[in-house]
Amino acid sequence: MAFAAAAEDPDKAVLAVSAAMVLAVALALVALILSGAQNTRALPSFARQTGQQCVACHNGYPELTPYGRQFKLNGYTFSSSASPWPASPPVAALVISSFTHTAAPQPPIFAITDPNDNLKLDAVNLYYAGKVYSNVGAFAQGLYSPLTHRFQLFTSDIRYAAPAHLWGKDVTYGLSLNNNPGVTDPWNTGQSFWSYPFENTHVLIPPVASPAIQGRYALQVLGANSYVSWNQFLYADLGFYGSPPAETLNGVGINARGADAINGAAPYWRVAVEPAFGRGTLELGTFGFETAVHPHRIDSAGADRTLDLGVDTEYQLFANRYSLSVMGSYIHESSRLNASHDLGFSSNTHDDLNTINIKGTYYYNQTYGANLGYFQTTGTSDATLYGLAALNGSPDSSGLIGELDYYPFNRGAPGKLRDLNLKFGLQYTYYTRFDGGAADSTTPYHRASDHNTLFLYTWLVF
Repeated sequence: MAFAAAAEDPDKAVLAVSAAMVLAVALALVALILSGAQNTRALPSFARQTGQQCVACHNGYPELTPYGRQFKLNGYTFSSSASPWPASPPVAALVISSFTHTAAPQPPIFAITDPNDNLKLDAVNLYYAGKVYSNVGAFAQGLYSPLTHRFQLFTSDIRYAAPAHLWGKDVTYGLSLNNNPGVTDPWNTGQSFWSYPFENTHVLIPPVASPAIQGRYALQVLGANSYVSWNQFLYADLGFYGSPPAETLNGVGINARGADAINGAAPYWRVAVEPAFGRGTLELGTFGFETAVHPHRIDSAGADRTLDLGVDTEYQLFANRYSLSVMGSYIHESSRLNASHDLGFSSNTHDDLNTINIKGTYYYNQTYGANLGYFQTTGTSDATLYGLAALNGSPDSSGLIGELDYYPFNRGAPGKLRDLNLKFGLQYTYYTRFDGGAADSTTPYHRASDHNTLFLYTWLVF
């Protein structure tokens, strides 16, 4: 009877699936207590291929360890002699469910969301993740959103990689075909949506402003990159991105309506060094992304031009029972908005944007984790570009994001559930400023404290 009622009511169906996931987790935990434990996996397709535990590649998913970075740079093709490719198909799935509570009710952005206290099945992800053939591998992701009832091709990175020698040292060089500027980067320091926080609520509108390199064109472009890693110390990457026709994007589930279109080829570049110090590594790097775009795919007024320049750093330390990581990035964006201004999409012909992101992480036994991050966005006020969402057209937002993580199976899973990976995350976002509004703003929607968010989520990977 309960399932019949759920079939007639989409909200009840979501609650039923979420409850079923909680029940499945509880049963798995009971099984863990009653049976012997075996090594568990990260993305199971990668783990089956390499024969490694998830902690070999990840310092809390998706942050990569030095081995994880090498696995990515080598085109996802590392294989274990005990688990030779293609004995196991390189496929995996990830189910995300969550509960979101804000300090004040928010205007819903989807018809099925409530103003507050949303318990939702957020996403079902399907992956082809691993070796394709010889020196070719792929991380290809498809996503179904129960919130929008839409399936789409999500982040994809298809690679060719090969070893060589230069000046007496090992070299890895490769080519990548992908749909997200910055996805080729081996670090998680702030130039793509794989940076912290690694999971966000799917039912709230985020702050209105962010640089282009932080996901503005994710999924809506196609790019080709060439990269080289010398002696696991020096890394360089150069790529070019363009916009496929809107019909092509719509065909893979990407809504291109109203999206900007890159005119010509947009260059992306990345250079970094990573010296090792005992059990620690320190990364220092710089990156950039330059675009000329037709706003809203209208080419009658010419093109807007945007240049993102960034610097970043990451330090990781791995001890016997714990790990530490600290990362940070600064990005300056300069935009010449002549086309948008002429078309009435911008109040200014020149806008600047600056972002700072800093995050620290501590993991004990790769099971219990604590994260604390600071974010800040400042820039030129532009009432037309940012619209009514921003107070007086200001893009300024800032605050803290704290998160506690628990991976119950990172060091072992029960019996035949050895490929199961599970994560519980408890996240709280505290805003000191939100789209120009301060914490004590007298305008309700622009009061930053109203957007403070409690976010509880689970990842179930198999």
